[in-house]
Amino acid sequence: MLQTQDLTIRFGGHVAVDRVSCAFHPGTLTAIVGPNGAGKTTYFNLISGQLPVSSGRVLLNGEDLTSLSAPQRTRRGLGRAFQLTQLFPHLTVLENVRLAVQARCGLGLRLLSVWLSHRALIDESMVLLERVRLAARANDLAASLPHGDQRKLEVALLMALQPKVYLFDEPTAGMSVDEVPVVLDLIRELKREGKHTILLVEHKMDVVRELADRIVVLHQGALVADGEPAAVMASAVVQNAYLGVAA
Repeated sequence: MLQTQDLTIRFGGHVAVDRVSCAFHPGTLTAIVGPNGAGKTTYFNLISGQLPVSSGRVLLNGEDLTSLSAPQRTRRGLGRAFQLTQLFPHLTVLENVRLAVQARCGLGLRLLSVWLSHRALIDESMVLLERVRLAARANDLAASLPHGDQRKLEVALLMALQPKVYLFDEPTAGMSVDEVPVVLDLIRELKREGKHTILLVEHKMDVVRELADRIVVLHQGALVADGEPAAVMASAVVQNAYLGVAA
């Protein structure tokens, strides 16, 4: 479903992502791991269109997305959740999700269409809030939510867009131990549906081992390992590059 071909970005003389080629398939969850500064988030930024590529291509179902903007890629089916939450802080929890549903339905600011489908938009939004355990806070401002609930709300926004590809960049970052299971359960649920391609950047290796079908390891911007979790984590190159163990 998703391919990167020789994907590269240079910042001056520094190559942050160096000719990374990967193919990602529906029904699979791939963890992108590596030490700090390995290029993981930059790789996501190139895929989702937050950064322009220096060379290489991004393809979705065979369509070349490389020249498209981030919003255009979202409309094609790429969904991205960031390390830092991207919410409308002065709107309610429900309004945040309703706007995402509205955008996916192509209603935009056509007020009559929005009014006629008002109940349907709210009903769908409330179903999503139930799934992320935030229905009780539907009328609270997004800014008033604790960090863990803001992360859950961002996942609800992403789900509202119904993307083909989910890009989760450290979805449990900053969450308490009690909050993490809800987000991980949502990712498991998406994986069980079997139709989504899921990419996950995550530093917690217990999460990676539990969720991932495959691990891709980046080091200094280059792909250094790719395969089943047990084999990748046991490889000498990963022990050295990621875990700091001498090969």
